[in-house]
Amino acid sequence: MSRVRADEEEYWHSSKFRAFTFDDEDDELSQLKESKRTVNSLRDIVDDDDDDLERVSWSGEPVGSISWSIKETASGSTSSLDGRDSSLQKGSSSYAALPKQGSSYSLSSLFKGRNKLSSFQSLSDALTDTGVKSFAPELRRPRAEYKDYSSDWSPKDTVRRMQRGKVCSLERFRSLQDKLVLLDEAVAGHDGNVITAVLIFLKRTLRREILFRELEVRQVALCHLIHFLREMGEQKFLLDLLRFLDRTEEVALSQYREHLNIQDVEKRREFLKGCIGLPFSAEDTSHIQDHYTLLERQIIIEANDRHLEMAGQSELFRKYPRKASILNMPLVTTLFYSCFYHYTEAEGMFSSPTNLKKTFKIPDKQYVLTALAARAKLRAWGDVDALLTTKNWLGYTKKKAPIGFHRVVEILQRNNAPVQVLQEYVRLVEDVDTRLNLATKYKCHDVVIETYRDLKDRIQLTAYKDKVERGSAEEEKIHTILSNMQIRWKN
Repeated sequence: MSRVRADEEEYWHSSKFRAFTFDDEDDELSQLKESKRTVNSLRDIVDDDDDDLERVSWSGEPVGSISWSIKETASGSTSSLDGRDSSLQKGSSSYAALPKQGSSYSLSSLFKGRNKLSSFQSLSDALTDTGVKSFAPELRRPRAEYKDYSSDWSPKDTVRRMQRGKVCSLERFRSLQDKLVLLDEAVAGHDGNVITAVLIFLKRTLRREILFRELEVRQVALCHLIHFLREMGEQKFLLDLLRFLDRTEEVALSQYREHLNIQDVEKRREFLKGCIGLPFSAEDTSHIQDHYTLLERQIIIEANDRHLEMAGQSELFRKYPRKASILNMPLVTTLFYSCFYHYTEAEGMFSSPTNLKKTFKIPDKQYVLTALAARAKLRAWGDVDALLTTKNWLGYTKKKAPIGFHRVVEILQRNNAPVQVLQEYVRLVEDVDTRLNLATKYKCHDVVIETYRDLKDRIQLTAYKDKVERGSAEEEKIHTILSNMQIRWKN
């Protein structure tokens, strides 16, 4: 009895199959034969009619049908597993169940990477077969490929890699000397993006006093940092830097730029008033004073005109409603507005164009050009004539245009001035060729005829007769001039 029990224990604790080890020194062919004998021996044990066989995962846990996989490997047939449903047991979500039906891979083929319809003759065939699909996990990359993230790069190498767009950590540069060497290498590389990136790193890791002191002797890097601070709107840091460098005028201008961020007009006016006392140059101080004065005038004009427009007391505002507020507008726009709506006001009024010209010392050319455009837009030809008429100390009047009469003609034509008005100013163009071109272009026939008469050019005058309307006054005028025997023609 004891002998039977010993035999049973020996049977259960022994196996005719040898376990696989990585230290096995057998050649490839013996390993393949051993595996084949193992599969064939297992096939004899497993019956095709087994019901509800469990599946196994890669770790050996029961999650599928092993008999089906063994049979497929040994026979190489295309049999299916109809009627064999296997319940998927709950386990780790990192394991994937083997395909159940219609799969083209067996358990062994998943390891080998081959289809179940084909088989290897030897292990060397498996290794040399180019059609084999590898299911092995991807091995980790060589350590050399991760040198991008190492901390072994010198400042020069770091700058070069940054220029090529590589990811480089600057945190390894801890000492002041290393950081300054890195900055010098970035400047020597002449790459603005790299210089800015290094400056941001230094700005974050150095005290302001140390950073400012070192940048004072590195003008290229200093200019990059100033530009960066202005673009990013870091006004406080910028002012501290400029004060350290003793650039008082730049400090004042930087503070003056802050008015652009003030939307409330009254607060902006008070801010500009405070900017007048900043240490600007004499010329800049004058501009700041003019800016403050202009805004003050605009506030007064806007309040008065808004009241007139809402009350409907002005015919001009009813006929030409305002399209926008005059607040915060440039001086030239304000002058055009005053010439359009307040042209006839006395000089003592804040909204008077002549008052604006005198207060802000607007040049004659700029004033005439702006006023002419405003009055021509209103088709006020009498005001245009008065604007261009001057009187000398003897009382004689003459037409004068600081901008040139050819520009006067162009402005009037853009505002659809009648031919009679255009002809009056085309005649005043001094250059003959320019006068003929303008007269021909805008069909000022009388000017063309008179010019050819003064030039005594019979041929051109005769040719121009074909361009005027038959039976018109212009054609009759040409006939009269051509028949005048007192004119000594050149041709």
